[in-house]
Amino acid sequence: MLPWKRALGPLTALLLAVVCLATPAVAAPPATPTAVPGAPTAAVSADPAVSADPAVSAVSASSSGWNDYSCKPSAAHPRPVVLVHGTLGNAVDNWLGLAPYLVNRGYCVFSLDYGQLPGVPFFHGLGPIDASAGQLATYVDKVLAATGAAKVDIVGHSQGGMMPRHYLKFLGGAAKVNALVGLAPSNRGSTLLGLTRLLPYFPGAGDLLNEKTPGLADQVAGSAFLTKLNAGGDTVPGVRYTVIATRYDEVVTPYRSQFLTGPDVRNVLLQDLCPVDISEHVAIGTIDRIAFHEVTNALDPARATPTTCSSVIG
Repeated sequence: MLPWKRALGPLTALLLAVVCLATPAVAAPPATPTAVPGAPTAAVSADPAVSADPAVSAVSASSSGWNDYSCKPSAAHPRPVVLVHGTLGNAVDNWLGLAPYLVNRGYCVFSLDYGQLPGVPFFHGLGPIDASAGQLATYVDKVLAATGAAKVDIVGHSQGGMMPRHYLKFLGGAAKVNALVGLAPSNRGSTLLGLTRLLPYFPGAGDLLNEKTPGLADQVAGSAFLTKLNAGGDTVPGVRYTVIATRYDEVVTPYRSQFLTGPDVRNVLLQDLCPVDISEHVAIGTIDRIAFHEVTNALDPARATPTTCSSVIG
């Protein structure tokens, strides 16, 4: 085989991985912490797995008040919130916007890293998704033990909005989770804007994707993982589900594939709340305060207020 042909498979898999199913880390540094009345006290994280560099990550997270294992849920917000990052994200950078937003509103907030591959720091969510769900199960138990709460609420972005469904359905998570809120979740995978149809034309590309980045391969529409996850219904009893999607999603396509069906499901299109919101896949989970406001509505529906374009300054 010619050298350029041998390179096509790896290059194609890399292109698919980086461009199509990625949730890039946010490069902005954490803001200087500001004391907020009623917010949980900031403390150095007790979690050694916050990111590739635990010391830096602990300071980044705790400086904005989350991953504080001394936080005790209030009567107003009795459940801790566990944030689950997306593919190629991590426990800190994915949540530099939403975590402080929730902390400032009185929630105890925690985030984990999952799906790490050997020798790949910082960029996570690449391991087999069923194994990642096992990591989430362990982490939820840790948060419940630290806070004394009976259940958690989970908010996830991209893969992080879909992967917890495996935990709920197959690993006993339904007994420990009150609500799952997915921001642009890959619930039925993605056609990668049609690029997955090219895989058969590049011998070895599909095998490389499975071998090197199983977390990506599991998210290709029609994968064995997704077929098993979605068989027999999208939901499990006792858990409330919210999906928040944007019509401008360029990663999880078509965007309506993100929506769930079943009892206790609410599907929200961001542009129905604010027609001029142009957030795409990354922005909806990292910087969009309109989406953040709708997250708080999903976490506390009894105190929900209308989400509009003005929610950006709320």
